[in-house]
This record gives sequence, structure tokens and C-alpha cells, in this order.
Amino acid sequence: MKKILLPGLVAGAVLLGLSYVVLYVTINFFPKLVEEYYNPVFWPGNDRVSLFFAHPFVLSLALAWFWERFKGLFKGGVLLRGLELGLVYGLVATLPSMWITFSAIAVSITMVLSWLAYGMVQAAVAGLIFARMNP
Repeated sequence: MKKILLPGLVAGAVLLGLSYVVLYVTINFFPKLVEEYYNPVFWPGNDRVSLFFAHPFVLSLALAWFWERFKGLFKGGVLLRGLELGLVYGLVATLPSMWITFSAIAVSITMVLSWLAYGMVQAAVAGLIFARMNP
């Protein structure tokens, strides 16, 4: 359990920090993309806003469990193993989710592709942490 919990919490904290960095970069360098978020569909209300900040921890703890279970399948050094986790997560979980999101909700392809890329980056960063803390 310690092999999952500690790396998962560390990765969650790092991913929360990463989300603030990505938010800053997006606002300052991709203002057209940010304009799409003014749609009311993206604001669930004050009662559920804390769930947004819990997401990095939910994701990282789930990925930490996945890492512990399947880390033997990832070969190579820390960098390669971490990046491979990001790629696997992107192809298995994020790509199908983005496909259904784009087909069901009126969002731009740019927004969906940015979510796909961000999901893969999150998983790769978590993978780097797991490969370092729980080889």
C-alpha cells in the first residue's frame, strides 16, 4: 500500500501544481481557447468546484495502482518508462474519452486535442514520479 499511496500523493501534488502552470500558460498564450470556457456548461456550481482540485489526486492514485500492477511491462530507464505510461494512458483512456466527448458535446477540435495532450502529459509526469519512487 505504501508503494501506491506515497507516490500517488506526491504525483497528485505535482499534478495540481502543473495544472496551475498550464492554466497560466493557456490564459496568456492561447486566449482564443480560453474563450470557449465561458460557456456555462463548464461551470458546475460552487458546490462541486472542489472536485476539480481533487482530480489530480484521483488520477495519480489510480495511475499509481496501475503502475504497481503493471510496472514490469515498462522497459528502459526512468524517462522512457514514464513517457510510456503517458502514452499508454493517452491511448487507452484519454483518446476514447475525448472521442466520445467531441462526438457528444459542442466543443472545438482544438479544445479536445488540448485535453488529449494535457491528459498524456499528466500521465507521463506521474509516470516519471512512479518510475523514480517505485521502480
